[in-house]
Formats: sequence, C-alpha cells, structure tokens
Amino acid sequence: MTAPPRDRASRLRSVGAVLPPYRYDQTELTTMFLDILGEQDIHPEVVRRTHANAGVSQRHLAIPAERYAALEDFGAANDAFIEAAVELGAAAMLDALSQAGLTPSDVDLVMSTTVTGLAVPSLEARIAARIGLRPDVKRVPLVGLGCVAGAAGVARVHDYLLGHPQDVAVLVAVELCSLTVQRDDASMANVVASGLFGDGAAAVVLTGAEREAPSPSTSPGSDVVVVESRSRMYAGTERAMGWDIGQTGLKIVLGAEVPGLVLANLRGDVDGFLADHGLTRDDIGWWVAHPGGPKVLEAMQDALEVPREALGMTWSSLDRIGNLSSASVLHVLADTLRDRPPVPGTHGMLLAMGPGFCLEMVLLHAEESR
Repeated sequence: MTAPPRDRASRLRSVGAVLPPYRYDQTELTTMFLDILGEQDIHPEVVRRTHANAGVSQRHLAIPAERYAALEDFGAANDAFIEAAVELGAAAMLDALSQAGLTPSDVDLVMSTTVTGLAVPSLEARIAARIGLRPDVKRVPLVGLGCVAGAAGVARVHDYLLGHPQDVAVLVAVELCSLTVQRDDASMANVVASGLFGDGAAAVVLTGAEREAPSPSTSPGSDVVVVESRSRMYAGTERAMGWDIGQTGLKIVLGAEVPGLVLANLRGDVDGFLADHGLTRDDIGWWVAHPGGPKVLEAMQDALEVPREALGMTWSSLDRIGNLSSASVLHVLADTLRDRPPVPGTHGMLLAMGPGFCLEMVLLHAEESR
C-alpha cells in the first residue's frame, strides 16, 4: 500500500488546548485522595509513594478541591461533569477555530469524544448550542475509546474528509478524570489513577484537501497534513484497561500488563505501517505520543528505540498536567506545534493506546507554507 497523493491529504489547521482554572500540586492532591478514601485497607505511605512516582508535579481539576467531598454519588459527579465539560469543550473549540481563522458557522462536521462522564444529548450537541454551530452540522460522538480517542478521532475525521474534501471538521475531546475517582476502592488501580489522571479539553480543526486556506490563520499547525492512519487491536486484552460500571459510577480497570503490551507490539506495528509508506522510524522527525504514565512511556521508548528526548514533549506534558485520557495526546500535539514547530519536509507520528487494548497511529507531514 502506498501513501495517498498529497492532494488527498487533509490539513491540520489548528489545535486548541484548554485546562480548568483549578490547579493543584501533586502533594495536595495526594492528601485530598487520602481524605476521600478515609478508613480504607491501604497504608497511606503506599498512596504517597505511588503518587510521587507517577511523573506528575501538578494537575488541574474540573471543580475546586473542596467541592469533591460534597459529590455524594455518581449522579452528582455526572452533573458536575456535564456542566464543566460543556464549558471546557466550547472554549477549546472556539480557541481552535479562532487560530484557524474560522468561525463556528464554517464547521461541517463535529466529532466529540469523552469517557469520563455520560451525556445525552452528547457533548457536541450541547456545545453546538453554546457556540452557534449550524443547524445542519453533522455530529459524531465517539464513546468508549478512552486514552486512544485523541489519535483515533483525528484519524476518523481524516477518513471523513477524504470523502468530503471541501469540508471543515472539528474533533473535541473533553476528559474530567477527577470526577471518576472512587471513594470505596482501595485497589492499586484506583490508587494509580488518582495520582496520574487530570482534567482538560482539546479541539483540532482539520479541512479537506480542496478547502481553501482560511485567512488569517495564527496556527502553527496550518502546514501539517494528515497522510494516513492505521488501527490495531490485540486479541484477549479487553481487561487491560477500561471501566467497570456500577452503582458508584466508573471504576477504573488498569492492568499491570499494559507496559508489556506496548513493548511487545508497538515496534512491529509502527514498522509495518511506515514500511507501507516507504518509511522507517529513522524518517520520523517528531513523535507525538500519549502520556500513559512513566512505565508506559519507558516501554514506548524501548519499543521505538528512541531516546527520552524524542518523547520530551510527552514527558513534559505528563509532569505539568498529568494524563488527560483522550485529550492528552492533543495537548502534546499543541505543545509540539507551538514550542517545537516541525521542520518542513519532515514526517511526524501521532500515537496513542487505549481500551481494547488497541493502538492508533497517524502519519503526519510538515509542508512548506503556502
């Protein structure tokens, strides 16, 4: 299989990345989690050590820390999710559209993804009313993809634009992981999640190959195209990552086997994908990886045979804001385009893994400014 002609590649116009205003140091959040757990059968020092080793210095929360104690059940937490998610998702979309020199009325398709709350109508419908999307906008909510959904969403929007080359499409990812933390769960999965995951949102604007460039555009992403994507699922790994859904809401499933799955599968899948485009890992000038956690990132580095610096933007994002599930890789993408703009002519790879257990790969290319 060869890469599609450049005149079929969708163009990444901009990325808007936003965070809630409530920021806390990791040590503060550890104390808060211990207070929430109360008299559970786990030693506080285990929690403190686990949180200290998460690679996270600070995180943002959807609501002020003092409000979490008042969230007595899943319904209250989900109500808080909907209110904050619509606000953050709308802000991310407006930011991305403004960067791209576009308005809400220009959007032909909006795709939303979240795995940390339930909303029907889904988030993109609620955001549409907030920011003024057209009544005939196409809506595609993605559910259940978790951490992989940022990359998978870009890939699926690209697929849509191949068939609608004059359209404008937006992916919006909103994850409020803090609202899912369980009070009565002393499992290591809950302890790890409570020290790793944060809250935030991101939006990506893409246009089809025949859509004229908007003007003015202030986005550094306007010269990046999506070449192609590939998805991979691994049989028998459904319990590696996800949610168990019960009376108390969303209970994390996070298996210790995840780094091993990354190490065993990532290299071969990436190499096969690149080979079909006449490329190797040496041809990738910039890596945009999801910050799954220190052990996952170390497994990625080993599998890809790259130094830590190759995933430096991902490590930095993990430290500053934690793992934002689907929104995280899009924050890393925004950071990369802003702080380390790709050299024209180079290829990049957008990577994320998530429930399934699965991998999504998106091949990007930086072009000369038009």
